[in-house]
Amino acid sequence: MERGLEEAMADRFRMTVALPDLAATVRLGAAIAALLGPGDAVLLRGDLGSGKTTLARAILAALGVAENVPSPTFTLVQAYETPSLTVSHYDLYRLKRESELDELGLDEALDQGAALIEWPERAESRMPIDALIAALDADQERRAMLDGPARWKNLEEIYV
Repeated sequence: MERGLEEAMADRFRMTVALPDLAATVRLGAAIAALLGPGDAVLLRGDLGSGKTTLARAILAALGVAENVPSPTFTLVQAYETPSLTVSHYDLYRLKRESELDELGLDEALDQGAALIEWPERAESRMPIDALIAALDADQERRAMLDGPARWKNLEEIYV
């Protein structure tokens, strides 16, 4: 491994958060929203029903989105204007090929704001390498395993 890549991997933020109820998910969403800025991507991983859309809704609500936030399963992407930035919410579950992402404007969305991306593994090679990954697990105890660049370390202090 190259020295630069090795250092970048060693200086990562990792945190596991128990999500026993909706209130815990709302707190996590608010913490992520507090640090979310232009160019940021949050990759929401997990099985069906693990809470990806619920966490996306919590992030958007914390950013000031008062309207109903439907899952973009059929539209594939939905953009929201918040007081601080534009946030595009993607659901890649129905993608057949990674190249379809070009039509959905991910690069433009990141140039103009931030992106919340459900099912990022459907276009793995096209995902930003500096994204915050929120792997949601609902097998026994609902939780989120967070992994991202060191700049996300403040989540530990914000999430209460």
